Amino acid sequence: MKKILKYLSIILAFVLIDQLTKGTLLYLITGTVPLFGDAWTVVPFPYLMAQVFSFFNIVFTWNPGASFSMLRALGEGAPIIMILITGAIIAGVLYYLFRRADKYERFPLMMIAGGAIGNLIDRVRFGAVVDFLDFHIGTWHYPAFNVADMCIVIGVCLYLVNWFLMRHAQKNKTKEVK
Repeated sequence: MKKILKYLSIILAFVLIDQLTKGTLLYLITGTVPLFGDAWTVVPFPYLMAQVFSFFNIVFTWNPGASFSMLRALGEGAPIIMILITGAIIAGVLYYLFRRADKYERFPLMMIAGGAIGNLIDRVRFGAVVDFLDFHIGTWHYPAFNVADMCIVIGVCLYLVNWFLMRHAQKNKTKEVK
């Protein structure tokens, strides 16, 4: 039980950081933090807030699709479909984390779960995810993203690196035994 509370507190920390950054952005634009759906009517799309560096802007944009605006073409049903898909992914990640994950897999899975929950909260509240980090070179812009997206991507990368290193270590152990 103590281990589960530790994992949940780490996941909650990632969710809180994500939601605080998005809430701050919404507050700066609207003067309030909308609770549900009404943010769509208040905040323009897209909205340039500030150029931080010549290659980085803080923007405001809604993403009703998946990563990098994939599945945006689902139309009216997109929010419900995305909520169901995200919920299923979170359930799978949490099940694996609490039941089967090896030590090296746990932190990356907590990052993935925290990021997915952060984006799920946006989908339930607004029907879309708030994205605001905009990196670009000249006129080419990388798709805008948020802290939750960073948690997911970093978590997946850490998971894959750890998986590769552990697999490599197991191969070496097997060779030593022979």
